[in-house]
Amino acid sequence: MATITNRILVYDNWYRFYRLELTMDDGVTVERHLLDNGSAVAVLPYDMDRRCVLLISQPRAAVIAVGHPPLLETIAGMLESTAPQDQVRQEALEEAGVRLGTLEHITTVWSMPAVSTERVHLYLAPYTASDRVSAGGGADGEHERIETHEIGFDRLGDMVAKGELLDAHTLVLAQTLLMRLNR
Repeated sequence: MATITNRILVYDNWYRFYRLELTMDDGVTVERHLLDNGSAVAVLPYDMDRRCVLLISQPRAAVIAVGHPPLLETIAGMLESTAPQDQVRQEALEEAGVRLGTLEHITTVWSMPAVSTERVHLYLAPYTASDRVSAGGGADGEHERIETHEIGFDRLGDMVAKGELLDAHTLVLAQTLLMRLNR
């Protein structure tokens, strides 16, 4: 098994960026790069009575940099010093103004295993119209400019089929929900 034989910190701010030396099984040493930004959470709230999901959109520097319009995304955030379930509830309230009760953990995925330590805990969560307790929009001082979107199940299915959901976490959770609805 390959081992890390040297780790040089290149950048340390919102995330840490390292230059690594990896020694492979055969003794060859190679350079690799590592983005250490911790773990995250993402949730797709769904309303069975109104047959819709709650998604968000917001300006994303990487998306803007390649000239792409904003993506529809699940509610998500970095996992801080709290349990994933608590963090996902906090993000839902901040970003979409929705209070979540029951959470169903679907899986934990690596976002970019070639370069990043980030693992994302993915959840589905039922909600109702009465659970929308505020406008959302993001945490004060974070300048997230978040917009919320309620998308009907039929439209969500069309978006999946046409390849219109371009955020991986959103696609995984939408497909999971749609598969369950079709059982």
